[in-house]
Formats: sequence, structure tokens, C-alpha cells
Amino acid sequence: MAGPMQMSAELEQLDGEIHDILRALSNGFQKLDKVKDPNRQTKQLEELTGKMRECKRLIKEFDREIKDEESRNPPEVNKQLNEKKQSMIKELNTYVALRKTYTSSLGNKRVELFDMGAGGSDPVGEENVQLASEMSNQELINAGTKTMDETDQAIERSKMVVEQTIEVGTQTAVNLKGQTEQMGRIVNELDTIQFSIKKASQLVKEIGRQVATDKCIMFFLFLIVCGVIAIIIVKIVNPHNKNIRDIPGLAPPAPTSRKLLSSDAFAVFQ
Repeated sequence: MAGPMQMSAELEQLDGEIHDILRALSNGFQKLDKVKDPNRQTKQLEELTGKMRECKRLIKEFDREIKDEESRNPPEVNKQLNEKKQSMIKELNTYVALRKTYTSSLGNKRVELFDMGAGGSDPVGEENVQLASEMSNQELINAGTKTMDETDQAIERSKMVVEQTIEVGTQTAVNLKGQTEQMGRIVNELDTIQFSIKKASQLVKEIGRQVATDKCIMFFLFLIVCGVIAIIIVKIVNPHNKNIRDIPGLAPPAPTSRKLLSSDAFAVFQ
């Protein structure tokens, strides 16, 4: 059946992995017959249980790939693929039954099929695998459809979470952009304030220089006024001081003008 049937690369890979695990399960149970130590048998059964769990997962992947390619394959190919899947499930159920037989013989009732962890189990998955051989094709299709619906719902929930995450990321990006623009405005305002402070410092220096110049001028004017006042006081106190007469504008008028006027008048009458 595998010869003429055309499968995709994904289905061929899954088919190869499933057959490798089934072959390992067959060899493992054959070796288990030769083990006499109960502890070693229990440990090997746990290893085989892990392989069965992995085989179950791969069969589910194989079934999902069949559903995805169902519309692209002809009906006879889909029929062959479903028959191959049923053959895999039946072979896996054979090893499930063998495992139960060995478990009962060892008296280990606590180990459940497809143990999902320490102290945990997956009874729903076990029931599905055990009863798969007893289910009809329609029941298998309905079970697969139900699983696909549950998967679609999980995908939709994941999409909603992704959309919410994208929305939060977009809002965060908008907030960061606004904060960046605000920081840019603050930097510009700081530059303006720094420029204003620099100009104010220059104005203060110029005013300081101007005030210093004005003080010097006022000081010299004060000295001149003091000198004039001192001369006036000395003149009042000692009007006959010769040093004061030598100062232009403060000396008394010379009497020679009258003598010159008298001599001129005398010359006219002559």
C-alpha cells in the first residue's frame, strides 16, 4: 500500500518516525521477556510507556496532516492514508495490552497508561487509544473533528492573545513616541533658557562696566567740585592771597585801566 500511495514530505517523515517507535516497542517487549528483575522490568516498562506516549502524539500529528491534505488528495489516497492510520493505532493498542499484562504480573497498579508526569495521568488519552480499534470509521472521523474543533478554538484564543499583545505593543509605541517628542521639547526649552542666561550674563557684565565708568566720572566731578569749593572758601577767608589772584576768573580787576583812560583823555585835550 505504501508503494503506489503518494504522501507529502510531512506525512512521510511522520510515518517513518511512527514506524521507528513501533519497531522499538516491539524490540523492547521482546527484551522484557528476558528480564527477571522486577525493578528493571518496571523501569523498562516506564521507558516503553514514554515511547507509546510519543507514538500517540505522532499519530495525532499524522491524522492532522491527513485532514489538512484531504481536500488536495483524491478519495482513494485519503482512504489509504486513513487505513494506514488505523493500522498504526491497532499496532499501538497491541503494545498497550502487552504493557497492561506485564503491569498486572508485576503487581504495579499505580502506573497508568500515558503517564503525563509524576503522580499524574491522562485517562482521556488512554481511553481514546484503547477504544480506537473498537470505533467505526465515522466515530473516528467525529472524534477527529471534535479534536480539530478544540484545536481551532485553542488557536482562536491564541490569536486573541496575540492581537491583544500587538495592541498593547502599539499603544506602548505611541506612548513612547509621545514621551520622546516631549523630551525633545524639554531639550529645546533648556537650550533657550541656557541662551537667555548667557545673554543675561553678558548684559550684567556690560551694566557693571558702565556703572564702574559712571562712578569714575562722578568721582572726578566730585573732586572738581571739592576743589572749587575749597578755592572759594580760601578766597573768602583770605582775599589778599596772591596765589588765588593768579587763578583766572578769581583775581580782582587791575587798576591800570583807569590810568590808561586818564592819559588818553589828557592827550585828546591837548
